[in-house]
Amino acid sequence: MIFDFLQTNWFEIVAAILAIAYLIFAMLEDIRCWIAWIISSLMYFFVMYSANLYMEALLQIFYIFIGLYGLYQWRFKPDLNDALKITTWSVKNHLMVIGALVFLTFISGYVLTIYTAAASPFIDAFTTWGAIAASYLVAKKILENWFYWFVIDFVSVFLFISRELYPTALLFIVYLVLVVIGYSAWRKSWQLADE
Repeated sequence: MIFDFLQTNWFEIVAAILAIAYLIFAMLEDIRCWIAWIISSLMYFFVMYSANLYMEALLQIFYIFIGLYGLYQWRFKPDLNDALKITTWSVKNHLMVIGALVFLTFISGYVLTIYTAAASPFIDAFTTWGAIAASYLVAKKILENWFYWFVIDFVSVFLFISRELYPTALLFIVYLVLVVIGYSAWRKSWQLADE
C-alpha cells in the first residue's frame, strides 16, 4: 500500500524534497536555494494544475520568475563587495502588504468562484497572494518574511489535505518547523550584522 502511494505520487514527492532543500538552503543564506526553488516550482505547476488549484498553479509560474530574481539579487548586488544583508520593514509597510493581500484575495476568490471550477477559491487565492508577497520579502532578505510564511504554510496544510495532496501537506507541516528555525537563524544573523 505505501509502495503504491509512493509510486503514484513520486513526482509530487520529488517536488516536495526539492522544496525542503530550498528552505534549508535559504535558512543558511545559500544561493543554491534558488536553483532548488525553480526546479520544485516547475514540477509543482503540474501538481497544482492537476488538482484544480489554479491560483496555486499560476503561483508556480511566478515562483520561477521570483527564483530568477532572487538568484540575481543574492548573486549580483549593487555593491559587489558586499552581500545582501537581512533587514526589517516598518509596521506601515506590513500593513500596506496585508491590506493588499486582503483586497487581492477577495477579488481573486470571487473571480475564481464565478468563472472556474476551482477548488477552495478564496483559500487558494489567499495562499497564492500571500506567497507572492512572502517570496518578494525573501528575495529582498526582509526578516519578517518568515511570519508571512508561517501563516501561509499553516493554511496550506488544510488546503492540500482537502485536495488529497498528502506529500505536499506533509511538506507544509515540515515547513512550519523549518520556518521557526529559519526565523531564528536570520534573526541571529541580522543581530550580529547590527553589532
